[in-house]
Amino acid sequence: MNSHQDGELDSPSARPTRTALPPLGALRCFEAAARLGSFTRAAQELHLTHGAISRAVRSIEDALGVALFERRSQRVHLTAAGERLRDAAAAAFDLLGATVRELRAPPRKPALVLSCEPSLLMRWLIPRLPALQAAHPHIALQLVAGGGPVGFDAVDLAIRRNDFAWGREVHATHLFDERIGPVCSPAWRDAQVGGAGRGARLAPDACLLHSATRPGAWRDWARAARRRLPPQAAGQRFEHFYFSLQAAAAGVGAAIGPWQLVRDEIESGVLAAPFGFVADGSGYYLLSPQPARAGTPAALLAAWLRAQA
Repeated sequence: MNSHQDGELDSPSARPTRTALPPLGALRCFEAAARLGSFTRAAQELHLTHGAISRAVRSIEDALGVALFERRSQRVHLTAAGERLRDAAAAAFDLLGATVRELRAPPRKPALVLSCEPSLLMRWLIPRLPALQAAHPHIALQLVAGGGPVGFDAVDLAIRRNDFAWGREVHATHLFDERIGPVCSPAWRDAQVGGAGRGARLAPDACLLHSATRPGAWRDWARAARRRLPPQAAGQRFEHFYFSLQAAAAGVGAAIGPWQLVRDEIESGVLAAPFGFVADGSGYYLLSPQPARAGTPAALLAAWLRAQA
């Protein structure tokens, strides 16, 4: 008996049937008339005649056995039943419209999540994003600020300076070598820097700007450039490297600036580099969990980043 009952439940005749609906075209006519409060305006919107709208509404009323509109003084007003059907039809057409738009839209490619050290992100990468979009409009890129070790469960790629060990399991693509040099405002340079070329010297009372994030920047530059710092040079310390560069542009003193972070300001004349730039032995790399396959967004992005250096 149980087997027989199960068979009855699974048979096509036993399955729930969908309630017969009025024709979609008639529902569209009703929804427009109900929304606009006018058969004439509904006809104009749908490019039909007033009579076509009236016949469509009448066909639904006949099928449902209820009045949807009251006709008074040559105007139409929704009944309580009409209001219920209007709300249901509007929600259904909104859902259909949204689904059709999604189906017609091209599939969205997942964004590459790129982590970048904050100063490099603000001063180098973000100003060049329009060029990236022009060169590779199909690459969707999501940027996040970060430094140090990378967790590739949250990001796809990361730009880091090789001032820490990232491990053998990480694939590293060289982007550019770090070059550093003192930067200052042009007015500060004229007042505090004497001579030119190898003969250029900082004034003894020159204010040197330091940062907690790169405390040895001046010492590293002096060693790489084979120069001596003023023995009694005044100094001012900032919490972050980025702030020392902002202070240098404001004329507070001179800060050690990496070329990639200050090149735009030097080219625009906001900053001056009286001693030029020298390599400090470090470099920036694009890190990934594995090598990027040729032609993929990651490989195209890596090539574009190298070209920007």
